[in-house]
Amino acid sequence: MAAARHGTFHRLRVASVEPLTDDAVAVTFTVPAGVRAAFRHAPGQHLTVRHTVQGVLQGAEIRRTYSVCGEAPGPDGPSTLRVGVRLVDGGAFSTYAFKELRAGDELEVMTPAGRFVLEPRPGHFAAIVGGSGITPVLSIATTLLAREPAARFTLIRSDRTTASTMFLEEVADLKDRYPGRLQVVQTLSREEQQAGPASGRLDERRLTGLLPALLPVGSVDGWFLCGPHGLVLAAERALSGLGVPRDRVHQEIFHVEDGPAAPAPPRSATAPARGTVTATLDGRGGRWPVREGDSLLEAVLRNRPDAPYACKGGVCGTCRAFLVSGEVRMDRNFALEDDELSAGYVLACQSRPVTEEVELDFDR
Repeated sequence: MAAARHGTFHRLRVASVEPLTDDAVAVTFTVPAGVRAAFRHAPGQHLTVRHTVQGVLQGAEIRRTYSVCGEAPGPDGPSTLRVGVRLVDGGAFSTYAFKELRAGDELEVMTPAGRFVLEPRPGHFAAIVGGSGITPVLSIATTLLAREPAARFTLIRSDRTTASTMFLEEVADLKDRYPGRLQVVQTLSREEQQAGPASGRLDERRLTGLLPALLPVGSVDGWFLCGPHGLVLAAERALSGLGVPRDRVHQEIFHVEDGPAAPAPPRSATAPARGTVTATLDGRGGRWPVREGDSLLEAVLRNRPDAPYACKGGVCGTCRAFLVSGEVRMDRNFALEDDELSAGYVLACQSRPVTEEVELDFDR
C-alpha cells in the first residue's frame, strides 16, 4: 500500500552513507517505529528530501527527489529506506550528500509519492534505464521477482563506464537469485566490453534494432523507461515505431541538473494580478490572486505553504492537481502521462492561467 496523496515531512536519522561509484553514494535512513506506516511505499516510488543550504546560499531551502531502491515493505512499513544520490557539478544537495553527510545526521524526508510503479502481478515486464534511472527500477524488479513467481523481467541499462554503474552488485545478486526470470543487458557508451552489445549511446535507431533481438517486444506487458530525457524520449519513439501501445509504456525523467534553479525575477507585492486561483487542499479551500509571472503553485504557496511540491521543474509530479474549471498553459511536462492529461490533471508548478478564474483540486 502506498503512502497518502499529500506527503508530510519527518526527521529521519541517517544510518549509513555508502560509496557506490566514484561519483555516487547510497544513503540509508532509519525509520522510527511510530512513522513506519506513513513510509509504506509501492515499488518505484520516491522520497523528497528537504535541506537548508549553508555557505553561499545560506538559509535557502532546497528539495530534491530520490527514488527508493529497495524492495517494497510489508503492511507494517519499512524499518529502513535506501536511496541513491549521484554527484552533479554544482549540485547543492548532491555535493552535501557526497562530501559532508554522515551516519547519525538527520534530514527532513517527505513520505513516499510517485506513480512510476508496478504492483507485482504475473507477466513479462521490461525496463530501459540510463545512469541513476536504475534506482526505481531496482525496487520494481526486486519486489516483482520476490513476490510473483509467474513474473519475468528484462532490464536494459545504459551507463558511461563499468566504474560509473550504480548498484552493479545489487543487480548481479538479483540475477543470481532469479537466473531464469531476470534478463540483464548492459550497454556502455564510453567503454568497450568483451561481451554484450557494442559500446555507444542507446539512441532511437539503435534501440529499434536491438530490442527485437533481445525479447518479444509485442508481448511485453509493461515497459518502464527511466533516466535522462534524451534516453527516455529515444526509447519511447523506438517502442512506438515497433508497435507497442502507448498505455503499456511508463516513464520517469530524472533531473539533468541538481543545482538550485535560477532565481525568478523579483516580483512586487503589488504586482498586478493576472487572475484568481481557487484551490482545495486537504479538504480546505481558498481563493487567491495570481500575480503577473506566477505559476499557480506559487500563488497557492503564498497562502498555503503546505501545498505539495518538490522539484518545481515539471519532473517529479508531486504538485499534480485536478483542473476543476478554467484553462491553463503548462510550460513543460515530464511527469504526467497521456491518460492523466486527458482526465484533467495538470502540474501546478508549470501551469499559468489562461482564463481569469482557475480552480484546482489537489485532493483528487
